[in-house]
Amino acid sequence: MAVTAKMVKELREKTGAGMMDCKKALEETGGDIEKAIDYLRETGVAQAAKKADRIAAEGSTFIEVAGNTAVLLEVNCETDFVTKNDQFQTLLSDLGKHIVSQKPENVEEALAQPLNGEGETVEAYLNGVVATIGEKISLRRFTVVEKADTDAFGAYLHMGGRIGVLALLENSDEETAKDVAMHVAAVNPRYIAREDVNEDEVTREREVLKTQALNEGKPEKIVERMVEGRLGKFFEEICLLEQDFVKDPDKKVKAFVEENGASVNLFIRYEVGEGLEKRDENFAEEVMSQIKK
Repeated sequence: MAVTAKMVKELREKTGAGMMDCKKALEETGGDIEKAIDYLRETGVAQAAKKADRIAAEGSTFIEVAGNTAVLLEVNCETDFVTKNDQFQTLLSDLGKHIVSQKPENVEEALAQPLNGEGETVEAYLNGVVATIGEKISLRRFTVVEKADTDAFGAYLHMGGRIGVLALLENSDEETAKDVAMHVAAVNPRYIAREDVNEDEVTREREVLKTQALNEGKPEKIVERMVEGRLGKFFEEICLLEQDFVKDPDKKVKAFVEENGASVNLFIRYEVGEGLEKRDENFAEEVMSQIKK
């Protein structure tokens, strides 16, 4: 029996499974909707779909480096202790290797690709892990970075992957690049240099500082000079190169980098769950409710 788009739509509405998973299930079961539902349940896909609307704001970041290519990724789950699970750690590694080798453009493309170029899709692999571990697990985001032979990646995971930083320094060594990545993890700058800050943001900050100075009763003739001085503090707070280096506060990050003959090309900093809704329920109560069922 030929599988139609209408059949795929109906199965997807009943199970919440992905379109390609529904199509495969219908093909495997000769177009029988009920058998296809059982097929999805047996393969763990339907179980994973049931968890799709649950909140997953815990998880871990991970960094994979292969030659001149590196990736920083974030995988989310529902509870923190799952991140210690060996299967979850294997998942991070497998996803890292896949993304570095296949270089997908985005999460959607990554999920549709065969894992490491062969076999089941990344989405099917994830669903299998969900079925085994019993929590919603999702690949939230990743960034792939390429470098030249003379450049260096700075890879640093803080608090077991709670924060992940991938830095790229030109004409550098790995130790220097990692020190910069550690600084980024600790201080969380938003830009590399003051030249990178949007002019609208600078103008807005300048106006705020000017108003503050005038409200303090400062003479208008010295307000502009005060504003420029305070604007320097503003840049120190948000610009990497302007900041006091965490491993040697007597020097700026810019000085540290230049002393080592390098320059900062970019950095990416992920903190697990940033911007996501957090679980609000009492986990102990949830466990007890499951035991009572």
